[in-house]
Amino acid sequence: MTMTQSHTAVQLRITHLVLGEGLMAGELTAGTFQWTFQWHFRRVALHLHPTRGRALVAEPLQRFLEQQDYSLEVGEVYTFTLRTQL
Repeated sequence: MTMTQSHTAVQLRITHLVLGEGLMAGELTAGTFQWTFQWHFRRVALHLHPTRGRALVAEPLQRFLEQQDYSLEVGEVYTFTLRTQL
């Protein structure tokens, strides 16, 4: 038996960045889901709203932000992939 792995592309747009406060905010879209997020990178704290579907995307989003946070710019759109179908 072979298992096929489904993937979902996630688009991330940075809307706000305050380096002095260690805060980044933005919007996230994956399939029919949409969220807003705040990433407090000095405290390593991620807040996602609304809660619907948040469990599927929170960990991959946090990993992406931890790897890329200092290279992300306001107004830009970035993409990463979830290993699940939404």
